[in-house]
Amino acid sequence: MSRLDIKGDARRIFDVVKKGGIAIYPNTVGYGMWGATPEALQLCFTTKQRGGHKRHAMGCDAQLQREIHILEPRQQDMIECISQDYDLPIGVVAPYRQDHPLLQKVDPNLMKASTAKATLGLLLNAGPIHSEVGRLSREEGVPLFGSSANLTGTGTKFRAEDIQPEIRAIADLVIDYGLCRYHSYRRSATGIDFTTMQVIRIGSCYELISDILKRRFGVDLPVDPGRDALPSGHLDEFALKDDD
Repeated sequence: MSRLDIKGDARRIFDVVKKGGIAIYPNTVGYGMWGATPEALQLCFTTKQRGGHKRHAMGCDAQLQREIHILEPRQQDMIECISQDYDLPIGVVAPYRQDHPLLQKVDPNLMKASTAKATLGLLLNAGPIHSEVGRLSREEGVPLFGSSANLTGTGTKFRAEDIQPEIRAIADLVIDYGLCRYHSYRRSATGIDFTTMQVIRIGSCYELISDILKRRFGVDLPVDPGRDALPSGHLDEFALKDDD
């Protein structure tokens, strides 16, 4: 029996991805997959059988999120209250700084596949591996993008062994930390557009996030209709379908 090697595993993931490979890794909100090149991300997209309305999310840590997103102080306070004060995962969608040095390194076609309506989505505070790889990405200047490690429409996978063979087959590295923390929600991360306060996806910790925003900032989010009524949590899954 041994302890987890967070920093060592994060370095292994980062080294594989920056060389053009694909890595499957554990988040608190389910297993995800990362790539850094258009070829790797296209392979992920094709294997997952994703529709054209889907977008890649960018890997980041808290500092990179602050650098990249264009937000008013109150909006940024909401994000940091959720992710730092209450230590919860959150998917953040917001306008971004197109001149940021890290984004200048992203292939234009990959950038188009990762943005919509002048916004960029980032998953924040999704566990120690996610944050550490995000730090490496920022410090070493290698932008990473990814999504959940599953076939589209089959739900987030909270154990590595539940990831479909087709998905595992394209990965150069799989880091298995067992059952993910927020498995009981059976959904991925809650995602919010913090410029409009539109909920993109009702996901893990949604009732906690709703309570924080109501109590601390006077913001009311929609009521979760429940997983039976809305399994994916997406309130408008095809909102980006016709985006250029």
